[in-house]
Amino acid sequence: MTFELSVEFFPPQTAEGIEKLRLTQQRLAVLNPAFFSVTYGAGGSTRERTLSTVSEIAGTGHVAAPHLSCIGSTEDSIRELLATFRAQGIRRIVALRGDLPSGMADPGEFRYANELVAFIRRETGDAFHIDVAAYPEWHPQAKSPRDDLLNFKRKIDAGADAAITQYFYNIDAFESFVAEARALGITAPIIPGIMPIASFSKLARFSDACGAEIPRWMRKKFESYGDDAASIQALGLDIVTALCQQLIERGAPGLHFYSMNQAGLTLEICRRLGR
Repeated sequence: MTFELSVEFFPPQTAEGIEKLRLTQQRLAVLNPAFFSVTYGAGGSTRERTLSTVSEIAGTGHVAAPHLSCIGSTEDSIRELLATFRAQGIRRIVALRGDLPSGMADPGEFRYANELVAFIRRETGDAFHIDVAAYPEWHPQAKSPRDDLLNFKRKIDAGADAAITQYFYNIDAFESFVAEARALGITAPIIPGIMPIASFSKLARFSDACGAEIPRWMRKKFESYGDDAASIQALGLDIVTALCQQLIERGAPGLHFYSMNQAGLTLEICRRLGR
């Protein structure tokens, strides 16, 4: 099965983590991903680690796409980062609002991601391909689904090239979101985010925090396995592979895997898909 894929990493904190990520990237490189993205901590808390991770990935000949969060940033700091990216040959950015770190009262000179996208375009023209975030089940801080959709449109109108969604397990939510976006005149590719399932308890905690729905039937099935890790992982592989297959068959422009710096589950899902 032919499809474009990309993979997300987070910047490791330790020497052991750095080595582990190198091995993970080497294993995933056999899938020939369109790009590897690297997350950026709240308020720029991982700025240097994100930069070093992106630089190393780019040095292996793969396309690296740093996340760039604007909350807590100034125009000068963003301008400096953009210059650094350009000097390193980086031409793709995932532009996000980001979270305000605990204890930080001032959000900085940018309030929303569309302001960051507009600034990047003003400063650099078409030097970067810009991806932004989209939320099929809407952002947990949005006033309403309609407001969230209009926020998404503002990011596209500001100059974003494509969007990567929050992960989801309800394909109807994704297809409904895409249909509503198209009805607003948004033509940019909307790439579904895919979260492989290694641990249901961790997934449940994360999903409750970020607003991604786990359908009731999934929760009940996973909960029925208790602490049986092997059965949980096997069920997770079946569910996520079926979701990916449906998305590809229905015309999704690609798949973006949230790898959690692990290779095994993404490789197995792609193997099942014939990649």
